[in-house]
Amino acid sequence: MRFAKYQGIGNDFIVVEREATVRLGPELVKRLCDRHYGIGADGVLVVEPGEAAPWRMTVHNADGSVPEMCGNGLRCVVRYLRDRRPTLPETFVVETGAGPLPVSDGPDGVTVQMGAIVDHGPRTVMVESRRFEGRFVSLGNPHFVLFGRFDDAEFARLGPALVGHAAFEAGANISFAEPHADGIQLRVWERGAGPTLACGTGACATAAAAWLEKRAAPGAVRIDLPGGRLSISGQPAAIRMTGGAKRVFEGVWTG
Repeated sequence: MRFAKYQGIGNDFIVVEREATVRLGPELVKRLCDRHYGIGADGVLVVEPGEAAPWRMTVHNADGSVPEMCGNGLRCVVRYLRDRRPTLPETFVVETGAGPLPVSDGPDGVTVQMGAIVDHGPRTVMVESRRFEGRFVSLGNPHFVLFGRFDDAEFARLGPALVGHAAFEAGANISFAEPHADGIQLRVWERGAGPTLACGTGACATAAAAWLEKRAAPGAVRIDLPGGRLSISGQPAAIRMTGGAKRVFEGVWTG
């Protein structure tokens, strides 16, 4: 199976096209993503012709689950398609589990029109006899955004406790967001992947929650993640995400 390895500000993926002869079941996805015995990645992205758009992206998390959407993954797919097909225009549409999304590949990075969030409003969750108040929003996939300062130990402990909490019917990605004067410092515990260096939909959800709660002024919000920076702009009804995506290497899986 031929594959390419791409990363979007540290969030790394194995990209394959559907014409690959190997059937991607959950166990194979886990083997491929294993960082010691496999290729190593946060997930596998399958690219194939779409029905509502020329191309479709399907995301497989490192644990074998299939989420609705992945913002960093989509940027990687855009760059992959442009690398493989030089005649592809800068602007086109990719079908995702969250619907068809317009994308563009320019000198400042890959921009994705992420669409509108669904705001489920403030939500209070109890963990370790502590009350956590955050904003629950969806952007194709569910996100619970917590604003405040959380140290490394709290992040490592609360992330897995919240990601599958009974308060979220299908689980949720957990954003630990610390606002600053010039932007928001963000770490995300991803559903199906755990802690990652970056999460595109998490950055969008965090910006939208900050707008809704007036923690950030309308317009562009700088989101700094462990792997790098994303620029989120627009408004909750029409969010744009811009960030980098890069090919790391290519190879053939024979396992």
